Parts: sequence; C-alpha cells; structure tokens
Amino acid sequence: MTKALLPGLKYKNVNLTVVSAVLDSGGSSGKLRKEYDIISPGDVRRAFLALTALSEEDKEIIDFRFPVGELAEHNLGNLFFVAMYLKKGGYKSLFEKMNSMLVQEHRILPSTLHKADLVAVLENGQEIVGESNIDVPKHDTNLKIVKLFLRPETKACPQTVKRIGRADMVVIGPGDIYSSLMQVLLVDGTSEAIRASKAKKVYVCNLMTKNGESNGFKVEDFVHKVEDCLKCPLDYVIFNTNIPDRGRIEEYRKTHPQFLEMVKFEGLIEGKKYVGLDLLIEEGDVVHDPEKLAKILLSL
Repeated sequence: MTKALLPGLKYKNVNLTVVSAVLDSGGSSGKLRKEYDIISPGDVRRAFLALTALSEEDKEIIDFRFPVGELAEHNLGNLFFVAMYLKKGGYKSLFEKMNSMLVQEHRILPSTLHKADLVAVLENGQEIVGESNIDVPKHDTNLKIVKLFLRPETKACPQTVKRIGRADMVVIGPGDIYSSLMQVLLVDGTSEAIRASKAKKVYVCNLMTKNGESNGFKVEDFVHKVEDCLKCPLDYVIFNTNIPDRGRIEEYRKTHPQFLEMVKFEGLIEGKKYVGLDLLIEEGDVVHDPEKLAKILLSL
C-alpha cells in the first residue's frame, strides 16, 4: 500500500490514517522485534517515509541500510524507531512524535501494540510459523494455505479502532494477501471495527499473484478472502485491466521472482461494485500508479 497509494493521496484534501502491519518476523525488523521485545518497525518506517515532511535527502538517510559489520542488514529508520521507543518510554510517545513530523493531519498507527506470530496451515496440515516464512516460503508452494491465524490472539490498538470508526472510507490493499493484509485484519477488533463502520469499504486488488500465497488467484479469489475475513461485503473492488507485454513482466520478475502472473479478471460479474481500469504506471516496473489510484478513490 505504501508506495502504491500514499504518494497519490499525500497532498490531497484528505486526512489519512495508515494502519500499519507490525508482526513482520524477518530481516532487520524481525531481529529488533526479538532482541528488544517490540512490535516490528519496518512497515511503520515505510509509511513514515511516504508521509513525512522531511526532505528527500533526509528520507534517503533514514532509509539507509548498513551493508557490513554488526549492523549489516539493519535499516537506520528501524534503529531510530527502537531508540525512540526506549527513550520515550513506550509506543504512545513514540507515535505522537512520529506523527508530529508528517504533512497535513495524516496519522500512522499500529495494528496492535502486542507481539504475535502469523501462522498458516497448509492443506497437508503443516504449520508455517512467522510472517517471513509465509512471505518467503521454504515449503512446497504447490500446497495451498487453508487457514491463517495469530498466535497468540492479540488485541487491536484502541486508537486504531477509534480512527476506523470515524473514517469515511476504509481502503484495504494493495498488498500480499496473507503475509501483509491478513496480519492486520486478523488482529482482534480490527475486522469488527471495519464491519461496524459506516465507511465505504474498498479493496484494491493486487496486480500479480505471489508464489506461496495467491498462486492462480483471480480477482474474485482475493475478494473472497478479504470478505471472508471481514465477514461483510465490500462496497467497491478496484482492479487492473491493463496487461503489459510479456517482456515488461519478465523484466520486472528478474528483481521480483516471487511474483508470478498478472491477476486475471475474465468472467468477473460486472456491476458498480467492481471498478476495472488501467492502474499501471506508463513504463518500467509492473506497479500501481499512485495518481491513478488516488483519482479513483476520491471519485468514490
């Protein structure tokens, strides 16, 4: 969601609340989560960089990743998150300070203030524990995920629930259906708050399927998973209808081999709920155009 959506809405006449995933278990975030017993800072950092008023040069420094030594793989922004948490004495002051550095009245809030592991159950009964093991699978990816849950169950951040209740629109996605979106929607109280909200509920579908998570998915499959988790229908589904040439797709997959094929939409039931348009940037990577998405969302 961060790069696909936030830049397009950043300076529009809207107040954004980003509900950030905080249960990542791999990389720098995972190490800091384990060592300091904190929620994962990676997605919070990415949202902050997308919405902050800092200069591009300052943002590049915050996003710097150490190449070698004891700090190898660690991101400066992640370390800064931990330092603020320790110095400020908790999450409340940390997020207040972080949000004071954003443009307009935008806010970043965590999905939860508690640690938990994302657990996937495969069709053969095998359990895959941890977001990183679902995101970068080491198991047989031909086996479908049949169940997903958090261990232990964890409560939603109260301020996040309040913000959802006051929203005019709740936008879900784009993002990896299990390792990204579901780790937020499965937090106890989040789906309930969305379901109870009078806000328009919008899902932005992924452009491509992902190995181990959405192999062979069509638009309707993504929608079914989201609605099944929310236990209520979506008001709108935004999906891409522009299929780029094979060369462009293969070029993108050289650096993103986990992504498989463009999401198919043939046979989709037409109606006001489904909004199918060209969502791609004009050339280069196979990614959403933030301005196109922003225009669609504002029109709804």
